[in-house]
Amino acid sequence: MKKSLFISAIAAFALVACNGEKLKQAEDRNVILGDSLHVALANQDSLFCLINEINDGMEQLKAMENILSNSSNLNGEQMSQKDKIVNDIQAIQRELQSRKEKLKELEAKLKKSQGYSANLKKTIENLKVQIEEQEQTITTLKTDLAAANVRIGQLGQQVDSLNTEVANVTQEKEIAQEESINLANELNTCYYAVGTKKELKSSKIIETGFLKKTKIMKSDFEQGYFTTADKRSLTSIPTHAKKAKILTNHPADSYEIVEENSTKVINILNPDKFWGFSNYLIVQVD
Repeated sequence: MKKSLFISAIAAFALVACNGEKLKQAEDRNVILGDSLHVALANQDSLFCLINEINDGMEQLKAMENILSNSSNLNGEQMSQKDKIVNDIQAIQRELQSRKEKLKELEAKLKKSQGYSANLKKTIENLKVQIEEQEQTITTLKTDLAAANVRIGQLGQQVDSLNTEVANVTQEKEIAQEESINLANELNTCYYAVGTKKELKSSKIIETGFLKKTKIMKSDFEQGYFTTADKRSLTSIPTHAKKAKILTNHPADSYEIVEENSTKVINILNPDKFWGFSNYLIVQVD
């Protein structure tokens, strides 16, 4: 999946030692990724609100059809009721046009964001279909009113169809909400490893040698050695060692290493900044 490849790319990029210029580029990337996540989630929230609005529009049309299906002929004393229905349909049609424009705008924004996934794309396409079907239903209702000859049998099947559509949209909404939660959780997943030089080396996380500078491996490291955590809730990492140093690149002002009960503890002061360049943290202890 696109998002999985995106997370993997960040992880791979994070394990490459870089000079001062690359660190600056990484910090700039942190700001972009942070903004992209907030924008993606905000756009998804707007999409969920739009789903509710479209769902409400279906209920309005269903109610309208029920009114029409209970009238054998809209003429004579029922003319005032017919005028009211005409006005209601016009109002629904204006709202539907507004929702259609909102959906188009949201689709454009989501396509540019990091949070655009296959499920979101499918949700948007289904909403387009729902809007088109509502437009067709409105056209049918207007034709029936103009002819002033509405029959229960003609609209019964359409009412059943609208009931099915409402159920489908509700299901799509639940899927989109679940996808949003999964996406947020995935984007906020981080990994950290705390170990001695020997332990880190045996797990193929670092590479050392006589008179050689410690090097972080780009691949083939033992993923199971890392602890999985959530950036949003991880604020402190005990090392259970008297000495500790961070091998991966993280902004110096985003964390502090303090001593508690004669052992070192890493306190994350600014999670967004700390994890902006790398989703991986490697700590060597002695």
